[in-house]
Amino acid sequence: MALPKLQNPTYETELPSSGEKIKYRPFLIKEQKILMMAQESEDQKEIMDAMAQLINACTFSKIDANTAPLFDIEYLFLKIRGKSVGEKVKLKVLCPDDKKTKVPVTIDLKDIAIQVDASHTNELKISDNIKMIMKYPVLGDVSAAGDASETNQIFNIMNQCVHEVHDGDTIYHRVDMSDSDLTEFVDSFTGNQFEMVTQFFETMPKLRHAVNVTNPKTKVKSEVLIEGLEAFLA
Repeated sequence: MALPKLQNPTYETELPSSGEKIKYRPFLIKEQKILMMAQESEDQKEIMDAMAQLINACTFSKIDANTAPLFDIEYLFLKIRGKSVGEKVKLKVLCPDDKKTKVPVTIDLKDIAIQVDASHTNELKISDNIKMIMKYPVLGDVSAAGDASETNQIFNIMNQCVHEVHDGDTIYHRVDMSDSDLTEFVDSFTGNQFEMVTQFFETMPKLRHAVNVTNPKTKVKSEVLIEGLEAFLA
């Protein structure tokens, strides 16, 4: 006799990037096992691939985790994780006053939100005639960076995030640029021009949450900003 099939609850949330409403369900044990095995391997690509599989399955294939903006995926993963194994996360936060002492904090995932810096823009005015239009990194960009050095990873992801280059009325689309041509173009930037690119990544939407901590050794009270998916799952 066949065992009964369990009915999983479904929930609804809005994608931070577009406001589109998406239905999702908790992850199942079989999906959690795949993610845990990937985390145990400590292989970045394997972890990203497992996360993509989980997101795709838990959103009923309505979201392609490899092409959606990374901050959408991070937000969805926290939502799914909260409904799967609990909304509370226990972390250890480094006290900024001595940069040595760590204190335990408990965070409610329902309080975590995607925040955008008011100065953020994806249109970078490189010079009087040249403008660069950026797109947000996706999970596939991080996965493709693989085991390259940290510096090479940064430049590889940056190159993937260039959407268009405008030279007056002429528009160059990323699909028409070779990697070598784009690398040569970026290598010709001045420090100030490259800082614009850095600011795009530093101010783009991301998971952020502030917590107040007291260093038990120094009694100094501080506010600590927790950013990015990895910080909330540490």
